[in-house]
Amino acid sequence: MKILLIGEYSRLHNSLKEGLIKLGHEVVIYGFNDGFKNFNVDLKFEKKFDSGFSKKIKLLLLKITKFDISSYFTYHQFYKNRNKFKNFDVVQLINENSFFCNFYYEKKILNFIFKNNKKVFLLSCGDDYLYVNYNFDNPENKSIVQPYLRGTINNKDFSNVLKFKTKDFKKLHDFIFENIKGVIASDIDYHIPLVNHPKYLGLIANPINIDSFVKNELIINDEIIIFHGINESNYFKKGNDFFEKALKIIKNKYHDKVEIIIVKSLPYNDYIKLYNNAHIILDQVYAFDQGYNALEAMAKGKAVFTGAENEFEEYYNLKEKVAINALPSVDYLVNQMSFLIENPNEIIAIGKRARDFIEKEHNYKVIAEKYIEKWEK
Repeated sequence: MKILLIGEYSRLHNSLKEGLIKLGHEVVIYGFNDGFKNFNVDLKFEKKFDSGFSKKIKLLLLKITKFDISSYFTYHQFYKNRNKFKNFDVVQLINENSFFCNFYYEKKILNFIFKNNKKVFLLSCGDDYLYVNYNFDNPENKSIVQPYLRGTINNKDFSNVLKFKTKDFKKLHDFIFENIKGVIASDIDYHIPLVNHPKYLGLIANPINIDSFVKNELIINDEIIIFHGINESNYFKKGNDFFEKALKIIKNKYHDKVEIIIVKSLPYNDYIKLYNNAHIILDQVYAFDQGYNALEAMAKGKAVFTGAENEFEEYYNLKEKVAINALPSVDYLVNQMSFLIENPNEIIAIGKRARDFIEKEHNYKVIAEKYIEKWEK
């Protein structure tokens, strides 16, 4: 099959591409490469007027004329390369707003893609219309909407989420769902809002290229190393405020037993190298299931604080912890970390089970086969 994957978040499409190529398919990734993370794409789009003084010009122009110059330049990049977006057996969009354009230009791009390819599918693996609105309608649901409703995140910093509550993005959502063959969820968080939707094809777990991660059992000598990687643009969405407060307490409580490494907004390759020696990884607190950072750390046999709710354990029929379920509570996080520091053998045991879980449920070649099965149906 000839397959086009549009967009990249957290290396999801790259891992899927690697699995699909192993199965003998022809695959390319076009689109943005997730900002500072700088993931590989075969045709890279550049965001224009997105920072500094040029962004101020864009916002002023938008306010005065309603013209979105960033969306126009993205469309211009697409139009120059439009012939590269034709004649695929399968196209998969990573999001309802894969090109980050306003309604007018996003629809123009997608209309071309729908008309010039055999089948188009949508991934639900981040913020989109159904996911965002479900969590606003169910505020008790563990999600990034919770810190916003508490007032931790302001409207400006939450604009990329709030846009999915606007009329234009409702229209875009409807247009996409009229034209796609189906939508696939990447984990439990995105599965829950899609249950019983007529176009929902089911959950396919995130693919992890386990061949890229050497299977090593953790070795703990004098100190337990705790790694906290922060994406500054998502600081409160991931619950980093809770992690940082908890780490201050842990540092005072176990100053001679722990080493704490904190890094901010690093490119993917630098980030991976820095956490190689860590035993405990702090990922996020507002999730039912694991995202990519957590999964790749688990593949390396780390004990990861992330989403691991009952719904996740029941779905995979787990009897023992493969990760530590993180909650937005400093006391809870301190207690969980303290237990691990005082029982280092449990860190090693969780890390081993984590690696086994990734091999069983997230093997990129097996996951690629599952995608092919859904697409062909």
